[in-house]
Amino acid sequence: MRSPWLNKLSIIFGPRPPVSWLLLCFVSVLALIAVFGSSSSNSFDTVTSTPVPEIYTNYRRLKEQAAVDYFELRTIVSGASRQRELGICSKERENYVPCYNVTANTILGFKDGEEFDRHCEVSGQGNWCLVRPPKDYKIPLRWPAGRDVIWSGNVKITKDQFLSSGSMTKRIMLLEENQIAFHPEDGLIFDGVKDYSRQIAEMLGLGSDSEFFQAGVRTVLDIGCGFGSFGAHLVSRKLMALCIAAYEATGSQVQLALERGLPAMIGNFLSRQLPYPSLSYDMVHCAQCGIVWDKKEGMFLIEIDRLLKPGGYFVLTSPTSKPRGSSTSTKKRNMLTPLEQFTEKICWSLIAQQDDTFIWQKTADAHCYSSNRKNDVPLCKEGYDAPYYRALVPCITGTSSKRWIPIQNRSSSSDMSSADLEVHGNQEDFFEDLQVWKLALKNYWSLLTPLIFSDHPKRPGDEDPLPPFNMVRNVMDMNAHYGGLNAALLEEKKMVWVMNVVPVRARNTLPLILDRGFLGVLHDWCEPFPTYPRTYDMLHADGLLSLLSSERCGLMELFIEMDRILRPEGWVVLSDKLGVIELARAHATQIRWDARVIDLQNGSDQRLLVCQKPFLKK
Repeated sequence: MRSPWLNKLSIIFGPRPPVSWLLLCFVSVLALIAVFGSSSSNSFDTVTSTPVPEIYTNYRRLKEQAAVDYFELRTIVSGASRQRELGICSKERENYVPCYNVTANTILGFKDGEEFDRHCEVSGQGNWCLVRPPKDYKIPLRWPAGRDVIWSGNVKITKDQFLSSGSMTKRIMLLEENQIAFHPEDGLIFDGVKDYSRQIAEMLGLGSDSEFFQAGVRTVLDIGCGFGSFGAHLVSRKLMALCIAAYEATGSQVQLALERGLPAMIGNFLSRQLPYPSLSYDMVHCAQCGIVWDKKEGMFLIEIDRLLKPGGYFVLTSPTSKPRGSSTSTKKRNMLTPLEQFTEKICWSLIAQQDDTFIWQKTADAHCYSSNRKNDVPLCKEGYDAPYYRALVPCITGTSSKRWIPIQNRSSSSDMSSADLEVHGNQEDFFEDLQVWKLALKNYWSLLTPLIFSDHPKRPGDEDPLPPFNMVRNVMDMNAHYGGLNAALLEEKKMVWVMNVVPVRARNTLPLILDRGFLGVLHDWCEPFPTYPRTYDMLHADGLLSLLSSERCGLMELFIEMDRILRPEGWVVLSDKLGVIELARAHATQIRWDARVIDLQNGSDQRLLVCQKPFLKK
């Protein structure tokens, strides 16, 4: 027997009141409690401690709390909260890299190198889970100590693979009980890298490798980088060297380079272009990288030509082993003859040769390709440069680009002149972005300082200790815009490097980022990023969640991928609108991150979500 009160409600709303009415009632009750009840702690932290009128503060808290409560109720109704926390993946997935499944690719008929390539369409969704760290995983040593010593349990490499590693960039490492030690630059034991780098500089007519900037070299693409010795040396010379190598289930060059705090990502161009625009790098380097350059009718060299800036250099160091029954010079002659013939067709000049190292220079004259009588490689059609894992093409790109500027004519600074910006056509936006990020970085650092030093005797309110320069090393800006965060970090002399990611559906600012001498890549965030688990110390994204809200993929898939590539105890800083940030906070809780929303106190609906990934020990 129902009460008269319930009977009246049934007459008004029917036997089952609508969900929207229940939500409204619940939010109203919470509002009354917030207004008339005792003051409760604010669920939003603030960047500044500027006093705010109490009436306005209560209203703002009430408004924000109502939005939060409405979101939580909506997720309950939709069933999104049924699984509060995701489970841990099996041990087999400790080093899981999606999109690289050679067995599945082979079964599906991929061949001629394509089976080793990236195929995200083959990877099934599977069950959501969090990739666990290995049993012996330890937090990496802080930079620069971590450049020279890494924990062997953090990377997947067998002792046999380690000992059989004989290339110039891999040799002379010490394997101890639980560490792999690389010789520091000032070490007493000679490993050849310093002399090799000096040799390349001298072949370019320079006095030493500290003068690479004078030859226009700021960025280097190191193909098959070994374990990063050459790249580590170039970093000490203030150059940005990005290591790329094919996916390897064990003994990965990319994984070891990233573990050392050196820029690296999985990539090869056996069948597809790399995800960089034309005219991206000042130098491409290959030391025993395993590529047969004259295969596929020179398509690999055409891809190198696409990536090189005008006047840029291709450095090739050939194998030094001497085969039986033939002299080394004969072997070199046989290898270089087809290379020399093809490089002449694409307007390259062999400018130096010494021992096993050869250096070609790409022409600075865009008209060479059309006027060269030996050239039977056609020019690509206008607007063809859309390099997101597109198939390799047998044509030359970039010759009609406004960015066709010889590297020797460029400024050695990351500062862009008005003339440089005219090429990209966005001067006002660029300078505004630059100022915004100078201020934002200071706010970020002041926020992270008390969080990083949560066990420090000083607490927020006292004079905050400055965070050490080496607390964070590998940084990814997931929606890099103009590279403003990267520039601000450099200006503050933070010893970090930044992978500037430009989403494929955002405005393509990657050419500008690369012209500043920074590193960057195009990426579709509906797909996994080409890297190994636990390879970044900090992930940052400004406006990415709103950008992806209309995409075919969900935010939960993005957060699971972020968790995969983030190191234990690593940091995430997201900046976006309030509604999206609250949705992100729910996802962060579901994947076990510690998360807090921070009100910027600037009158906008922009919020920061600062998260830390816990170290889930077994």
